[in-house]
Parts: sequence; C-alpha cells; structure tokens
Amino acid sequence: MALIRKLITTILVVIFFVSIVSAARNRLQILSDQNEDGICISMVETQGYGCEEHKVTTEDGYILSLQRIPKGISGKAATKPPVLLQHGLLMDGITWLLNPPDQSLAFILADEGYDVWIANTRGTKYSQGHTSLSPQDPAYWEWSWDELVDFDLPATLKYVHDQTAQKLHYVGHSLGLYWLGIHEFDPRGDAVVKLLQKICQDPGNNCSDLMSSFTGPNCCVNSSRTDIFLEHEPEATATKNMVHIAQMTRKGTIEKYDYGNDEENNKHYGQPTPPKYIMANIPNDIPLFLGYGGADYLSDVTDVQTLLDKLQNHDPDKLVLQYREDYAHADFVFGMNAKQVVYNPLMAFFKLN
Repeated sequence: MALIRKLITTILVVIFFVSIVSAARNRLQILSDQNEDGICISMVETQGYGCEEHKVTTEDGYILSLQRIPKGISGKAATKPPVLLQHGLLMDGITWLLNPPDQSLAFILADEGYDVWIANTRGTKYSQGHTSLSPQDPAYWEWSWDELVDFDLPATLKYVHDQTAQKLHYVGHSLGLYWLGIHEFDPRGDAVVKLLQKICQDPGNNCSDLMSSFTGPNCCVNSSRTDIFLEHEPEATATKNMVHIAQMTRKGTIEKYDYGNDEENNKHYGQPTPPKYIMANIPNDIPLFLGYGGADYLSDVTDVQTLLDKLQNHDPDKLVLQYREDYAHADFVFGMNAKQVVYNPLMAFFKLN
C-alpha cells in the first residue's frame, strides 16, 4: 500500500470499487507500435493522435498491454502528470476511446496536456500473453479480481511511474456487474454477451428500456463510432472472477474469493473464511473523487453508501462526491454529456490535487 500511495496522487472511483493493492515487480517491455491489431492503430491513430504500445509482465506471469497517448492533437508534448485509465468488467481499454475525441476521456485528457496511459487487464483481447501459459490452458483462467488487485494494478502503476518518473492520477470505472445475481447468472452462458451487444444499437442514440439498468437517457456512444462498439465483442473474463463477484453480491461483503470450505480457505488464507478488504484502511489524506448515479442499478445508491460509511473519517478536503440522479452505469464513460458532467469537474479536481 505504501508503494501505491507514493505512485498515485488522485483516484477516481466512478462505480463501487476501491482496491487495496500490494506491490508487485514487473519486467518492462515495449511492444512494437506496428501491431496492426493494437488499440493504437485501430482506435487512436485513426483520430490523428500519436500513440505508443507498451506491455508489462506481472509477478505471476501475465503480459498486459498498455497504450500511451503522450501528446494532444496539436502535437504538443504533455506538461501535466500521467493519468492511468482502468476499464471495467467485460471491456478493455477502448472504453475510453469510443466516443468522438471531444467526448472521450482519453482524448480530452491528452488535449488538456496530460500524459495518458490506458490499461488492459489479463484475459482481454490485448492482454492474453503469459510467460508460460496459453489462454487455452485452464490454469490461465485461474484468477479472480483478487489477482487484478494484487498483480495487474500494481504492475501497471509501477510501469507508468518508472516510465514517467512522476506520481500519477488513477481513473477507474466499475469492476463488475453486481446486478447479475447468483441465482440468475450463468458464467458460461451468453446472457451478458447478448446484453452488451444491444448497447447503443439504436442509430438515434436512444438506449432501449431493456438497457435501463446499464445505461441512462444520456447514453449512448456517438453514432459515428457505434459500429466499432458493436463489432467489438465483450471481453473474456475468468469464470472464477464472475463467481467471486456473485459471492460478494450474495453476502453483501467486499472480501477475497471464497473457496467454499474451511480447508481450502485455510490453505490459501490461513483462516477458515476469506479475509475482508478493509476500506477504512485507505489513508484519510489520499484524494478521492467518487461519482455515482441514481439510475445505476448495477452499483446502486445503497451499494455506494456502504462504501461511504467506511470512508466517514476521510479528510473532507480530500473527498469529493459527485451524484447525478439521471446517470446509469455506463453514462460515466459513454454519456454524450459526460464531458460537462464528469470530466470537467474531474480535471478541476486534478488541478487541486
């Protein structure tokens, strides 16, 4: 936690997800920017921005891709601190690039002079490498978001810090679809795929009532980029990861993966029950900007209040809450007015911290 605190100056948690992370070593590598299938060529350079492809290897062997937008459309190099953008479940780094440049956070930040870095977690299309395993190996998928907390995030943060020699801002959206209850969700089924394929399919940019739990009236992706979104299949994740999320949904707790019996939990944790993530351990003076919406049924107001109760002793000068009654889960990244509602206040917060 001490290392992470040194690296991060500001955290934005748009939905109910704050992580207590531990340090991890990583091997620093850079991908060729000639990768024809990479995000740089397909999503960034097409909009006139320069882009670099990087990769980092986590302590447990997963090879993750990172994209860097080091300057704005003007070509002027960044003069402000680096910002690491972290996507949510079943998505990847293109989350931050799907709207037109004047509405996509990654491009907005670059044009404002920030050094932008885009993360892609293990198992996604752009982060399927491993030092010894293939995605076809069952062992490759033996992880939940515990490993994302313990390995992916620390390795990525350290890489950006080592490359830039600066403290950085961290922006995260979501983690999991908590609305998928344990009794209804089949991790091997196609319900999630069908759901996400319907997002923003209306050419008039009006979200269907079916999607009201995920998107609000402010959605959707601008029609000029909708085809890219629809062609981009929902990203893979480990079944164990979805089971972990379902466990927390059922229990109403934030804790490590439950192996289902005392013996296995003792083997992994040295105790019969999974350890809880203690949100109150977040240092009270770390700047936090939390945005949440009244129309979000994936991470509803009650969920967010659970988190806020744990942060009641946080320095009030370091905690900014942004509540938008009409915002749903995806509006924070795909909303047509997100720049005015979310991103401008966020950058003002950056300047203060």
